Amino acid sequence: MVNIIENPATLTGRDLRISPLGRVEGDLDLRVTIRDGVVTSAWTEASMFRGFEIILKGKDPQAGLIVTPRICGICGGSHLTKAAYALDTAWQTELPPNATLIRNIAQACETLQSIPRWFYALFAIDLTNKKYAHLPEYDEAVRRFAPFVGTSYEHGVTLSNKPVEIYAIFGGQWPHSSFMIPGGVMCAPTLADVTRAIAILEYWKDEWLEKKWLGCSVDRWLQNKSWADVMEWMHENERHYNSDCGFFLRFALAAGLDKYGAGWNNYIATGTYFHPERYARPTIEGRNAALIARSGVYVNGQFYDFDQANVREDVTHSFYEGSHALHPFEGRTEPIDPAVGHRQGKYSWAKAPRYLIPGVGSHPVEAGPLARQVIAGRPGAADWQDYDPLFLDAVTTVGPSVLVRVMARMHEAPKYYKLVRKWLDQINLHEKFYIKPKELPEGRGFGSTEAARGSLSDWIVLKDGKIENYQVVTPTAWNIGPRDGREVNGPMEQAFIGTPITDPSDPVELGHVARSYDSCLVCTVHAYDEKTGKALAQFRIGEGA
Repeated sequence: MVNIIENPATLTGRDLRISPLGRVEGDLDLRVTIRDGVVTSAWTEASMFRGFEIILKGKDPQAGLIVTPRICGICGGSHLTKAAYALDTAWQTELPPNATLIRNIAQACETLQSIPRWFYALFAIDLTNKKYAHLPEYDEAVRRFAPFVGTSYEHGVTLSNKPVEIYAIFGGQWPHSSFMIPGGVMCAPTLADVTRAIAILEYWKDEWLEKKWLGCSVDRWLQNKSWADVMEWMHENERHYNSDCGFFLRFALAAGLDKYGAGWNNYIATGTYFHPERYARPTIEGRNAALIARSGVYVNGQFYDFDQANVREDVTHSFYEGSHALHPFEGRTEPIDPAVGHRQGKYSWAKAPRYLIPGVGSHPVEAGPLARQVIAGRPGAADWQDYDPLFLDAVTTVGPSVLVRVMARMHEAPKYYKLVRKWLDQINLHEKFYIKPKELPEGRGFGSTEAARGSLSDWIVLKDGKIENYQVVTPTAWNIGPRDGREVNGPMEQAFIGTPITDPSDPVELGHVARSYDSCLVCTVHAYDEKTGKALAQFRIGEGA
């Protein structure tokens, strides 16, 4: 619902309140101030409470393997991956190479599933909005992207389930599998399993990725190393030009999606996918050097190494006790009544993650595919690590935007296809998949991965054989988190500023910005429903609370 409120603070301004804005889960509320048809201020509001950190406190250390994948029905495999690595580092386990390969395959397949499903079912359907009816290719956009009946919509959404069929072969089910455990994975695939997985992956690549999306081979697309290369690729031949990718590029440029949605142009990636031999004994300190898709931070045009010790969660404007900015090992999840919080200037259930660069300061940083691909452009990669300059070139030449953010995510489909195909070939069916670990009663662990939407991390503190503290920092929290103690906007709040609004009663432009991040509030906020029926707390949400 869109509520328009005339803003007496400005002669030509007005406020819009959109509740809900998200298409995946309905927990993202947005308030913006518009002046002369352009957004000048924005507040992103997570409107529900998540209590998983409270649930896990005092539980068995392995509870995170069962509980955290239930945080999200879309990225449950990613939650499992980082929970397993958090306990691997706390218990100082040993991982056989096969286990790392299977974890890599499962993580990548969940992301491959998400790419076409997000594009067709969540993002592209907004291109059929009547705002674009004046564009010459509007009818073609409707023919391809109309929900449920569009020729590309149906094809892309239907085939998006193929990669998670591979996940289910190894994980037993998807979503909500718990087959990754400290010391390895609970599966022992046969040759038939691996062969079937390869056949499914090739079918997905042939029938959607190459035939429908790219109109060319994976290898041809991956020859693009700059934004100029992408533009030349689009005009190279009719197959490229008329592919879904080529059409989307043309239509998005005509619709102006390259003109807004930039954000801070600061990025974080905690990295994902490990070299099987280089992370055989997982440690927090040895993590960066073992990553295939590298970690890193990019702020004000400079690259920095990622260090989990520099993450902070600011609660100045969040519905939690205090106004501190704590590292997750010391993090606290102490909810307060939103009515009290509003009087303190708080407006969201999401905390505000920030990255502290020693000697430089604390910064809001965007997580997600664009962040990953910018970090992939950092020089100095080892020969077995991902080096890809395409989107570092894009943000430094044409600049970040809705269009560039969408293309970064689509670019990962051919890249991750090739990785999964290689890892499937490397599984040794005659070797171990699990090494039983020693269950240490004390310790600290950090596990992280890159979910489809961005960096997803767990911090776990063990004491007397129980969970003393558990904190989850999600990609959506990185992106939709509120202002911090210095009144600096969160990344998505900043991305809304400057967005032109043609029709305040139907602000589709705000939907473009939000959905380019693929904000998914189910992992950032979540209602806690206690089995006994006893309510943990009651809150009134929304206006007047």
